[in-house]
Amino acid sequence: MTNPFDDESGTFVVLANDEGQHCIWPTFAEVPPGWTEVLPAATRAEALAHIEETWTDLRPKSLVRS
Repeated sequence: MTNPFDDESGTFVVLANDEGQHCIWPTFAEVPPGWTEVLPAATRAEALAHIEETWTDLRPKSLVRS
């Protein structure tokens, strides 16, 4: 069994949580509680590029506020 997050031919969404953290998520899996879809179905490369372009401050929002 291979890791679905490493599947170069897979389809992914980008999720973000309340702290502003982002991740790729396979489209076949249910979005976990506390996460919201911020990029619809895309290739793995597109999803990772979106994260790199939009999530430029890796600190959690709660740390930025304090």
